[in-house]
Amino acid sequence: MRSTAILATPNHEAPRQVDGTRAVRERIPLMMPSLPTAAELLPYLERIDAARWYSNFGPLVAEFESRITASFAGAGDCRIVSVSSCTAGMELALRALALPAGAPVLVPALTFIATASAVRCAGLSPVVADVDPLTWLLTPAIARAAVRTIGARAVMPVTTFGAEQDGEAWVAFARDTGVPVVIDAAAGYGNQRDPGPTCTVFSLHATKPLAAGEGGFVVTRDASLAHAIRRLTNFGINLDRPGDGPIGSAVATGTNAKLSEYHAAVALASLDRWEAIAAERNALHARSVRAAQSACRGRLAVQSVAADTVRSVCPYLFPDVATRDRAEDACRARGIGTRRWYLPTIDRQPAFGHVAHLPTPHADAIGERLLGVPFYPGLSDGALEEIAAALGSAFG
Repeated sequence: MRSTAILATPNHEAPRQVDGTRAVRERIPLMMPSLPTAAELLPYLERIDAARWYSNFGPLVAEFESRITASFAGAGDCRIVSVSSCTAGMELALRALALPAGAPVLVPALTFIATASAVRCAGLSPVVADVDPLTWLLTPAIARAAVRTIGARAVMPVTTFGAEQDGEAWVAFARDTGVPVVIDAAAGYGNQRDPGPTCTVFSLHATKPLAAGEGGFVVTRDASLAHAIRRLTNFGINLDRPGDGPIGSAVATGTNAKLSEYHAAVALASLDRWEAIAAERNALHARSVRAAQSACRGRLAVQSVAADTVRSVCPYLFPDVATRDRAEDACRARGIGTRRWYLPTIDRQPAFGHVAHLPTPHADAIGERLLGVPFYPGLSDGALEEIAAALGSAFG
């Protein structure tokens, strides 16, 4: 999942969230990025100074990829390709598949616009599909029916709000249908343990649990696919395969999507304390849900996910639109930030309103009743109680 930036004041008391028309003052902002401190970064920055290597597959990027590879050891022999953003990684992964121009790619209705944007920028056509009513995910079962209906040439399921996709089920799907699967796991690091049959793309954006400010990485078991994606991140230049053409020449139309050494430094510093990050977010989410459900008398629904899912945000599903609206108003009156993730759904966004669209009753029902509330490390128990009280007031 990806998020609009929060412009925070130094004391974090009254951030301003830009909504396109006015600045809204919030005592408790929706999101507050949590990145490594200057002291935690310093050893890595000193290494950059010593090496004087700032981009183009530098030593810190290599170390970051090596450490990420180790974290996926349980998934078999995986290759890692760092990229400048998750969106760029998804686009290049799709381009590396060499699908026919305009080929249909299945995406969930309930996702951030970057999912469909990556498909469009790869020269392909997004087709919007429904999600499971409990997990809020585009599943292999939904995809199988859609492939029969529209003949999708690829599927891009999403780890919605970080929830894990069933990698083994997607492997079976790809085996049975011959359709590649590129998983958009923007907020899924620590949760998405299986890269699936084709690849999975993660985000290192500032609002993600594993944060580098900007950046991302692709995980795949396919060495040829990894090589093709890496080449595309460097303008399509052939650096190591004489059989593909002259070394140093562009053998594909690529772009500049490399991860810089500075972003690798932040990512490495985040990795250094990953266990603490995951534990803090898990504990915070548990406290948040307890407080909210107590105040709302257990009438909120939450996404059905594994208990150890590392959270990046905290969305609740209300029983009806009117109650969600009252909760939103109550939060606004108290200076508490909220967000209607992901409304409008992809097919209702102005840039994608004409895309092919399968029936999406579950995604529509979820999107219309969903409300995200503040969630970030450092959020106090007092703030959680204020948020819970605001939500509870919506139930009378």
